[in-house]
Amino acid sequence: MRSTDDAPVVSVQDVHLSFAGVNAIAGVSFEVQPGELFAIIGPNGAGKTSIFNVLSGVYRPQRGRVEFLGESVLGERPHRIAARGMARTFQNIALFEHLTVLDNLMLGRHQHIGYGFLAAFVWRGRARAEELAHRRFVEEIVDFLELEQWRTLPVGLLPYGVQKRVELGRALAMEPKLLLLDEPVAGMNLEETEDTARYILDIRDELDVPIIMVEHDMGLVMDLADRVMVVDFGVPITTGAPDEVQRHPDVVRAYLGQEVAGG
Repeated sequence: MRSTDDAPVVSVQDVHLSFAGVNAIAGVSFEVQPGELFAIIGPNGAGKTSIFNVLSGVYRPQRGRVEFLGESVLGERPHRIAARGMARTFQNIALFEHLTVLDNLMLGRHQHIGYGFLAAFVWRGRARAEELAHRRFVEEIVDFLELEQWRTLPVGLLPYGVQKRVELGRALAMEPKLLLLDEPVAGMNLEETEDTARYILDIRDELDVPIIMVEHDMGLVMDLADRVMVVDFGVPITTGAPDEVQRHPDVVRAYLGQEVAGG
């Protein structure tokens, strides 16, 4: 495993993925550096979620390389990739509605639990000490995401924006080395979007967790991302700084279906 500080957290090289002969991803390559917030944008059906599914092991591409922390993860099962330190949120909320906020966050600690069922049943010694340590860690996430007033409520009773925050917290409970955010502000109002943007920046800057974000809110992407990759029909168009990307003529055509001035 490469151990240099400037080694990329993720390296994706010439990935191709198709279903029944239809290309979902065609020649996608990118790297994400430590501490970077990397955004992937594109019209509906552009292949953004497919890229996430390749990264997290849900899909296995027909061609290409995917390395996480210097090691190939192609062919690994999603739970094994998660155990390496890759956490993910989903566009559609995937919480247990009848469990409390705290219980949902504790589910993110599963991969760090070192005791078995019998020890958990007795709940003494190592099991008790470890459980209390996990709960202290989860309480820190509650404070970080300002979830105190909802911590003991079933998540099904919470506002949509708060539920999205709980899902973000569950991913953080995994102590990720890379965080994948799939449409983190989808369906949110302006206030909820602004709050979420602040938390995302805090995760990058205070927790020092690199992030790959898929998002349709162009204002959010251009404000937060260090670099942006644009894909259309699974094909990468361009990658660069936000201000460069939004002026790229092929990006304008992909989103607006029109030529830029002088193009």
